[in-house]
Amino acid sequence: MLKNLNMLDAQLKRPPLDSGRPGPVHKATLMPSTLPKTRADQPAGPESFLSRRAQWAESPPISYLMHMALARPELISLAAGFVDQQTLPVEPTWTALEALWTADDPRAALQYGTTAGFAPLREQILARHLKADGRLAAETNLSLEQVVITAGSNQLLHLVGDTLFDPGDIVLCAAPSYFVFLGLLTSLGVRAVGVDCDENGLIPEALEAHLARLDAAGEIGRVKAIYVTTYFDNPGNVTLSAERRPEIVAIAKRWSQTGKIHVIEDAAYRELRYQGDDLPSLRAYDEQGDTVIVAGTFSKSYSPGVRVGWGLLPPALVKPLLHQKGNIDFGSPNFAQHLISKVLDLGLFDTHVEQLRQSYRVKLETMLSAADQFLRPLPGVEWLRPSGGLYVWLGLPEHIDTGPSGRLLQEALEQGVLYVPGEYCYPLEGEPVARNMIRLSFGVQSPENIRRGIEKLSEAIRRVG
Repeated sequence: MLKNLNMLDAQLKRPPLDSGRPGPVHKATLMPSTLPKTRADQPAGPESFLSRRAQWAESPPISYLMHMALARPELISLAAGFVDQQTLPVEPTWTALEALWTADDPRAALQYGTTAGFAPLREQILARHLKADGRLAAETNLSLEQVVITAGSNQLLHLVGDTLFDPGDIVLCAAPSYFVFLGLLTSLGVRAVGVDCDENGLIPEALEAHLARLDAAGEIGRVKAIYVTTYFDNPGNVTLSAERRPEIVAIAKRWSQTGKIHVIEDAAYRELRYQGDDLPSLRAYDEQGDTVIVAGTFSKSYSPGVRVGWGLLPPALVKPLLHQKGNIDFGSPNFAQHLISKVLDLGLFDTHVEQLRQSYRVKLETMLSAADQFLRPLPGVEWLRPSGGLYVWLGLPEHIDTGPSGRLLQEALEQGVLYVPGEYCYPLEGEPVARNMIRLSFGVQSPENIRRGIEKLSEAIRRVG
């Protein structure tokens, strides 16, 4: 066990953190100007035959956590954000495949497609997005040409990064934020600056304060984007409130005087709502259509193995991004796009999503009920009660280090449960990194294992507390 923990510690080491005691409330800071502001400012390492980007890139922490979960099947992994294996759409997919195979020309799905993607699927995505937002195309200046199909939403995020960011540029992100996107920024030599958030999502006043500080430091021209997951975000599982949505868009437009600041809206979890009403996307408040980039995916709502994502782009970004994409793949896998289009055409998608919601609703309620029973009695342990998504964000007393250098992770492994240390979800600048947080995922495990996992975690916390 000690050997496993040492390996985990080595695999998950991050660069020196900017500052800060752990805890949910922090004073905002920026990286001192005397330090390198990006990996682009640092000399090449011993692997100088690699490109700068390859040297900047790091394996995401979740990779080793997932490896450990697979290597030790006896562990109850509340770490990986996988979808529920039992709810994967086998029958709907087979029905769609049969319909695809008996179409007039099934060979069309086996041929190359276009760089922008299968036009009927793009039309379906645009229609669904407008319907969900309660908007007409004319109201939002959205057209089919602005819809791009990608191999999952992560490819869209990567393409946006390649198209917009240079080394040394700055992206403002929620603190905490999606650590895969933070890793992408690192690999591009981009500075991620964390902005404070609460149970209603990114705080507009905190965003304004960071922009003002960067302006005073002469760095506002380096700010290229604001990244926000607007529905049930990963890891905090908070949804940006209806009141704050137009504010975020307005702030980005107002601060775009010296250079365009885009808002990247990650809507990966929008369909995974288990109670309450849907909210319009940020794109609904971008009437000119020149500011908000929407990243969506069918991975969480249908099947990650199919790997179909999509983006809604401002008109000025369409051609540059498609140039980047064309140089990479000539277009995302065409067969998968035809398959998803057929799933939508036959009405199979919405039926599956409703079944998925029912399954996850039970799992979420199980995790919250177990938390009430086993974690509520522990002093200083807090969590939010989300209405969707796949995660519960757990806060512990400030003296408990949940990372690989703390006692809790080792104790949790000894008890037979695995979690994601929250510290990996924080940008290195801006809001100080909280080392007392935990991300728990209820997507993969059965309700019985979720309950047992929370009980084991409570015992681990009790032993180190």
